[in-house]
Amino acid sequence: MAIPRAVKIAGAIGAAGAAGLAWSLWEARWYALRKVEVPVLPAGQEDFRVLHISDLHLLPTDEAKRRWVRRLVFYDPHLIINTGDNMAHASALSGVLDALAPFLVRPGAFVMGSNDYYGPRPKNPAKYLRHRSALDGMPRPEDIPGDELASVFENAGWLNLGNLRAEQIIDGRRVSFVGTEDAHISRDRFPAPESHGGEVGVEADVKIGVTHAPYSHVLQHMKDDGVDVAFAGHTHGGQLAIPGYGALVTNCDLDTGRVKGLHGWPGPRPDAPGGEDSMWLHVSAGLGTSPFTPVRFACRPEASLVTLTARK
Repeated sequence: MAIPRAVKIAGAIGAAGAAGLAWSLWEARWYALRKVEVPVLPAGQEDFRVLHISDLHLLPTDEAKRRWVRRLVFYDPHLIINTGDNMAHASALSGVLDALAPFLVRPGAFVMGSNDYYGPRPKNPAKYLRHRSALDGMPRPEDIPGDELASVFENAGWLNLGNLRAEQIIDGRRVSFVGTEDAHISRDRFPAPESHGGEVGVEADVKIGVTHAPYSHVLQHMKDDGVDVAFAGHTHGGQLAIPGYGALVTNCDLDTGRVKGLHGWPGPRPDAPGGEDSMWLHVSAGLGTSPFTPVRFACRPEASLVTLTARK
């Protein structure tokens, strides 16, 4: 007996869907190291390597991810920037510390994301099409040991940039920092200029901005503050992208054209004609996902080696 055409079509669609799901589950563990260069240093200075790690969303069972992150130390970064969302489980603290242990003896700077305070919960995926707080206006008790993680980072000498400024000499250069807490849960308060702790009258070689979620008001504050290059995460690169089109959402008010990678803010890249009044922006697609949506499609999980070079 001949199989009806509608049944054949339904079967083909089902098979394609199953194959897509299998691929997206595998791709979520296909880690990549992205490499980009940003010309922001004074003329004549040597390169300065920044390892940008974001959105680990680590589970206690993520041994392969921990091993992969640890191996990044062989790229010999001068500075580690962590833009938050390290844990996806209340028992993941020891795993995060194991993954980042090789870097805690190096200079670092960090901010927290919502999942450094609140554990992930199942959500209607349609909510990602709206620009709303991660908590949807319903406060709940903090259930992730983010304070303990921050204490370890601080005791290792990493700079906590949650609504703070700092300055440090790294590899012989004066690096100025400004950061905010997570704007996605309305914890961001851009620090006032007078809270700056560096030497008065001494200009930094480079000014770096650090935040978790790249909301436009935070980025504009940083640009107006004279930041040379800002680092952010949160977007997961869209997590599910359409090949040839790109991401559908950013989970914030950033446009999808800048959902990941290196761009200019608010206009073209600063090295392009007309972009002289822009700030560099690097958005990491991150290394993890929510445990309730452990998939990626056309958007590999990533860390980034961002090499700051001399201006042309």
